[in-house]
Amino acid sequence: MNLIFLKKTAEDGIILKRMFEELKTIFIAMSPVVELRGAIPVALFQYGLNPWAAFFFSVIGNIIPAFFLLLYLEKVVDFLSSKNNFFKKIINWFFEKTKKKHSDKFNRSKELALMLFVAVPLPLTGVWTGSVCAFLFDIPFPQSLLIIFSGVIIAGTIVSLLSLGIINFNNFAL
Repeated sequence: MNLIFLKKTAEDGIILKRMFEELKTIFIAMSPVVELRGAIPVALFQYGLNPWAAFFFSVIGNIIPAFFLLLYLEKVVDFLSSKNNFFKKIINWFFEKTKKKHSDKFNRSKELALMLFVAVPLPLTGVWTGSVCAFLFDIPFPQSLLIIFSGVIIAGTIVSLLSLGIINFNNFAL
């Protein structure tokens, strides 16, 4: 009887450990700097998740901030601008400068540009910055969420293939 109890307890401990690692993967993917680009390698090599689980939990974690950013970023900016004139001047200057500098390039094919921007696994590209771009260039919520989600899937695929060694850039000469 005691051996059955110990076996069940050990199995429960393994399941809880795995669930905690999956949850940590989601939280890493939610973070603004690391995002999915860091979550997948950590899930694979630190936590030992299988590639599909690492991909799945990283994508889920990475898309969560986009949902909230796209829904509430305008409200937060409006609120802060109404409370602080200095913030309002800085944010207006930044938005106007960014729109003026990039609107010609971005407006031609803003959906494709946003998707590729999110999909490229480089620093300062990804869900957080892509959500700000969607807000800045007035892409409606449902459309921008779908575009960003597509970019996340592409980025997750690229990072997974790179992490697993299926894609190797060492053989490419520049």
